[in-house]
Amino acid sequence: MQITTSDFRKGIYILFRDEPYQIADLEFVNPGKGSAFFRTKLRSLKTGRTIDYTFKSGESVEQYDVTTQDLQYLYRDGDHLIFMDPTTFNQFTGEAEVLGPIVDFLRENETYPVMLHDDEIVGIRPPKRVVLTVAEAEPAIRGNTATGLTKLVVLDNGVTITAPAFIERGDTIAVNPDTREYIERVNV
Repeated sequence: MQITTSDFRKGIYILFRDEPYQIADLEFVNPGKGSAFFRTKLRSLKTGRTIDYTFKSGESVEQYDVTTQDLQYLYRDGDHLIFMDPTTFNQFTGEAEVLGPIVDFLRENETYPVMLHDDEIVGIRPPKRVVLTVAEAEPAIRGNTATGLTKLVVLDNGVTITAPAFIERGDTIAVNPDTREYIERVNV
């Protein structure tokens, strides 16, 4: 189905140069002189790489049909992630490079909304927050805990993030898996 630039929204899928892409970012520009245009960042569903491209206002492209289905994450096999439909037990394989940095936050046997095109995994909708335990953190220095200072901490999944200086080893924290940013300390 053909769509025009007026139908563009962040997160939709299009065919661009005969390859599937997702619109990762979108900006409408209407200069004082000349015609309006859309400045976009397109993420390749095959390689995971992002490119910048400018579309003229009114230009049309082919929409790439993607469906969302809840799949259970089973395990990682090298660069491949294996998911299963919990109702039919059909298995689907996704490339870690295509799915992006969210793969570091997936937990085995949990269900995630996965985007499919003709039974091929093209993306995953990450949760807004994940709760993890701090595995390694330098101890806070007396007096530095209330000033807004930050430090690097290693989480139980092996990911290193920046957290406030008062976070200690063994603390349970919430993290945004998309941006890898600390959200809050969670009382368990």
